[in-house]
Amino acid sequence: MVSKSAGVFKRCGCRDEGGKRLYSRCSRLGERGHGSWYFRIELPGCNGRRRQLRRGGFASRAAAVQARNYLINPATPEPAATAITVGQWLQLWVDTRVGLEKSTLRSYRQHVRAYLIPYLGRIKLGKLKQPKVQAMFTSIIRTSGVAGSPLSAGTLQRIHATLRAALNAAVRLELIDRNPARYVELPAGRRPHAVVWTPPRVAQWQVLGERPPVAVWTVEQTAAFLAGVLEHRLYPLFHLCAVLGLRRGEVVGLRWSDIDLDAGFLTVSHQARQVGGRVELGKPKSEASNRVIALDHTTMNVLRRYRATCRNPVVGQPVGFLFPNTNDEPIRPDSVTHLFRRLNTESGLPPVRLHDLRHGAASLSLAAGNDLKTVQALLGHASIVLTADTYLSVLPGLARQSAEATARLILDAARTTGTRLRPRRRRKSGNRQPRTAGRHHAPTARQAA
Repeated sequence: MVSKSAGVFKRCGCRDEGGKRLYSRCSRLGERGHGSWYFRIELPGCNGRRRQLRRGGFASRAAAVQARNYLINPATPEPAATAITVGQWLQLWVDTRVGLEKSTLRSYRQHVRAYLIPYLGRIKLGKLKQPKVQAMFTSIIRTSGVAGSPLSAGTLQRIHATLRAALNAAVRLELIDRNPARYVELPAGRRPHAVVWTPPRVAQWQVLGERPPVAVWTVEQTAAFLAGVLEHRLYPLFHLCAVLGLRRGEVVGLRWSDIDLDAGFLTVSHQARQVGGRVELGKPKSEASNRVIALDHTTMNVLRRYRATCRNPVVGQPVGFLFPNTNDEPIRPDSVTHLFRRLNTESGLPPVRLHDLRHGAASLSLAAGNDLKTVQALLGHASIVLTADTYLSVLPGLARQSAEATARLILDAARTTGTRLRPRRRRKSGNRQPRTAGRHHAPTARQAA
C-alpha cells in the first residue's frame, strides 16, 4: 500500500544569488500560497521497463495525493472534480494513454499543450461548462494559430476531438456528470474536391499564378511527367503513386516481400511515418488500407526491370525495402515530397502535390471504365462515399462521353415514340408573300383544267 505522503512534495521557482533555482530548498515553502505541490510515481513502460512520471501545479497536498492515487489505482476515482483543474486532468489523461499510434499520441500532446491548457487549464474540472469551451474555440478562430496563421476547420475539429475524448474519460470515471464539449459549434470542415488541369485553368495559372487547392493532371499530363522522369532511379516509385494511387507512406514502406511479380499482386500491410528525423514503420492508415492490389503488365514490367538492378549478391533476389537509403532503411517521406516538387517544376507541367497523384489515379481508373467499388478497393477506403465525394474528379473526356450518352438516350426514346425534339425550319421572310384577308387567288392552269 502506498503511503499517503510518499512521492508528494512542494517546490517553487525561486532562485539563489547565483541564479540557480531552489526548487524544494526554498526557505519560504512553509508560507501559505508559496510554491505548488507535485507528485512522483513510477508507471509501467515499454519492454517491461518502468518510467518515472512527475506532475505538479496542484494548489494543495490533498489535490496532489488524489491525482497520484488515481494514476496508481484508476478503478477508484479519488481525485474530486472540485480539487483537480482541467489542465491537470488533461495531463493525467494524455500521460496514461495506451495502445495509440505514436503520431496520434503526439497530436494529442500538441493539442493539450498549445491550445487546451492555455485556454482552459486553470478552470476546475467540475466547473467547466459548455460556454467556456465554446468561448475557447471562438477565441482560437478569431485569433491566429500557433504558427501565426488561422487554423483550418479540420485542425479545429481535431482539437475538439482531443478535448471531447479527454472529457469522455472523466465522465466514465464519474468525475463529471456530462461532457461540456459535446455541443460545441465549429466551422464545417469541407473536403476540397479535386479539379482537373484543363487548358483554361493552365492558362490562368501561367498568367496569374492561381492554382486550385487540389488539382490533378489529365491523362496526357500524367504520361508527360512519367516520360520525363523515366530515367530517374525513383521512377518506379512515382509510377506506383500515379497508377495505383498509393499513399506516400505506403510506397516508401514497401518491401520486396510485399510484391509477387509471378502472381501479379502487391500487398499493402504497413506504412512509413516520419517522426522528426527518424522513419518508423507502423500500421496503415485504417483497416481498409490493408489491401491486395492487382498489378497490370506495364507496372509488372517496370518492377521487373527495377528488380534486376537491386539483386542481392547473397541470395540473388532483392531483399528489404524497395526504395532504401544508403543505410538500407526506407527513404524519408519528406525527401520524396521535395524531390517530386522539384521534378514537377522542371517538367513545366502545372503544379500538383505528391498526394494529388493519388487523386489522379482514382480519376484515371474511373475514366478507364472501372466502377466506384473497384476504385474504392484500389485506394483502400472504408466507405464508397468517401471515394465518390473526394477523389473522383471527372476528366473532361469522360464528362463529354457521359453527356453524349445521356443525350443519346433521350434522342433514342424520342425516335421510338415519334416525338419531335428539334424545331421545324422556318422559311426565309424574303420568299414568303403575305396573305390578305378575304382575297381569292387566281386558279392555276391545272386547277382551271
